[in-house]
Amino acid sequence: MNVKELNPDSSPQAAFGARLRKAREDRGWKQEDLAKHTGYSSTHISAVETGRKMPTLRFARRADIAFGIADTADTFEREWREIKHGSLLEGFPEYVGHEGRAAEIRLYEVGVIPGLLQTPEYATALVESTVKRGVISPEQGAERIALIAERQASLIRTSPPLVFVVLDESCLRRPIGNRSVMEAQLARLAEFAELPNTVLQVAPFSMGVRRTLSLPLYLLTMSDRSLMLYAEAAPRGHLERESTFVLPMLTAYHQLQAEAPSQAASVAMISRIRKGTS
Repeated sequence: MNVKELNPDSSPQAAFGARLRKAREDRGWKQEDLAKHTGYSSTHISAVETGRKMPTLRFARRADIAFGIADTADTFEREWREIKHGSLLEGFPEYVGHEGRAAEIRLYEVGVIPGLLQTPEYATALVESTVKRGVISPEQGAERIALIAERQASLIRTSPPLVFVVLDESCLRRPIGNRSVMEAQLARLAEFAELPNTVLQVAPFSMGVRRTLSLPLYLLTMSDRSLMLYAEAAPRGHLERESTFVLPMLTAYHQLQAEAPSQAASVAMISRIRKGTS
């Protein structure tokens, strides 16, 4: 193969292909050898290496297994997610990969309903506004909506995670889309609270200084009980695994849950807002 066919700097897709080829050559493998390890044809391997074919999530995961890097921080899956979701904040594509395999998910959100709980109409209204402001392209907007659907699918897998959600009251008060969009979104929250693997609480404005968190926070507990934290501070996000940073935030989250009204009281509050009586 003529290595000049591929310029690694031309695009993220080309960089993926160049890295795949280097990993293969470092092991002394031919394309046929990698094909046997991944279950793809040598023609497919060649097309990915030269950037003529976009890698898929399944392909990236097969490559990670073939090269023995599936449990490391620098996987082909991570690179694939950065290609597919390049408009997202740093750290978030990697977080999403772990979220889909987490045993427990804990969320705290301010100002906007988190993606795992969004209706398609609510998500579309948010994305359309972002596209209109020129922050992302229509194509990137479509990718964001598809990603939300992908993440929500993880909640109904065979062994679904336990999901704990605390919403700042601003999430319920901030109108997104028209009245019917918000009505459906609030109804979706009530439905979410009824699931056997979820807990939903609202942190009302009246909590004041008793609110232990002020910025959005995403905490994951994996099947091996390891912890990781994703947090955002404009204009970037950060995924943290070091326990000295994660454990204090987990403690703050538990304190927030203890101070917030119960799920029953929170659902009653959502109902009052839907009816316009609160």
